[in-house]
Amino acid sequence: MSLVLPILVACLALMSIAISPRAKLTEGFFGGLSPDGKLPGLLTMVLSQITTWIFARSLLNAAILGFYYGIWGALAYAAYYLSFLTGGAIIDSLRFRHGYNSIQAFLYERFGSSGTSCYNFVIALRLLSEVFANILVIGILFGDSGSQAYTIAIMAFASITLIYSMLGGLHASLRTDVVQMVIFVAVLIALMASAFNADVMTFVNLLSVDFNASEPGPILLAVALLQVWSYPMHDPVMMDRGFIADRATTKASFLHAAWISVLCITAFGSLGVVAGALGHEGEAMTAVLSRILGDVPMLLFNAALVISAMSTLDSAFSSASKLVAVDMKVLNPTIRNGRLVMVAFMGLGLAMVFLGNKDLFSAVAVSGTASMYLAPVIFFSLWGNQRDIPVWAYLCSFSFAFFGAVLYFTESSGYTQFLGDAHKYTKLLWISLSVLIGGIIAFALGMLTRTKKLAPSS
Repeated sequence: MSLVLPILVACLALMSIAISPRAKLTEGFFGGLSPDGKLPGLLTMVLSQITTWIFARSLLNAAILGFYYGIWGALAYAAYYLSFLTGGAIIDSLRFRHGYNSIQAFLYERFGSSGTSCYNFVIALRLLSEVFANILVIGILFGDSGSQAYTIAIMAFASITLIYSMLGGLHASLRTDVVQMVIFVAVLIALMASAFNADVMTFVNLLSVDFNASEPGPILLAVALLQVWSYPMHDPVMMDRGFIADRATTKASFLHAAWISVLCITAFGSLGVVAGALGHEGEAMTAVLSRILGDVPMLLFNAALVISAMSTLDSAFSSASKLVAVDMKVLNPTIRNGRLVMVAFMGLGLAMVFLGNKDLFSAVAVSGTASMYLAPVIFFSLWGNQRDIPVWAYLCSFSFAFFGAVLYFTESSGYTQFLGDAHKYTKLLWISLSVLIGGIIAFALGMLTRTKKLAPSS
């Protein structure tokens, strides 16, 4: 069985390269259009949205949170996928109500260069975290950190994904997403069937942890419900797919992606829940799953992680190239430059893997906290259409969120203890609430001061 997973990975990689057309036009490489200029259909959009968000880190996080915190941990992670609903509303307002062709264009008009600089910084970190986390998961699957198998798996996986991403850019990502999602669904169904057949997916096991609002699971669920308003706007992979198709297709793709992805994540997370219910003290999650399910289901479990990692990594590469060459205009938007950006992001992601923190959820929590500076932007400037928010209010909101993200990272990593000895998710809830309230107050004060200045004197 030890050779089966590498063979599956090799077959998937070769298939992805085979179905990735070589981009000839920048509209296809950066914009996702087919070689003959056609927009993607609804099925392609839905499957692409789902598979690029159900990435390996998410599957592993959902299972791990379920393992430690029961069904509430799994539901907490699934709640992040409500981002498709808020993301669809953001795109519909941004693109079809206000007429902007990118988030950067909207932020520049409302807040000038400060608006785009802060945003580009946050989403660049987001993309780097995606590259880092999905490469890291592959290494974990094949060996212990620092081992030869771990290093070879990481380098081979990253290189293969980079090759077919460089061939076709966003259009290649869309094409491979469809195939990878179909395979993923088949694997997930087989995996869940194995769990039911083994008679472990029972209500007793799933509800083994009672609801307690002070426990980490429900607290993390509250954090997700706070961050879900701003989280999609800072994710360029999701947002890029909102600027491809027509309005009806775009709205439908976000709606269907929401319920399907929540269902998939909850299903995968439930495997961690039953493992937590049936595990012995000190037993690792994967060891429990191997014991209760067997070798073949565990192969399916690992295969699901590989498929999702590959689909997310190619999307991160294509979004990174668009960010630097098209949105930030650091380079001329040529296919060659787009490919160079992909190589650079892969190099930075590998550096984070070998030199950085190995906590997978920290990357989610840190980027999610940083994204919360966008919540008042969405509430006031986008949905509220307030055009007179001063730049200082925007910078205050960004500063609160950036400080909150750094504080959570240092607290959860044990570098600081400013917030006492509370659980790290309790700290995350406090930080998220403070960031959200601080940003809203800054925008409200900004509106108030502008209103007073514009009011006629008596």
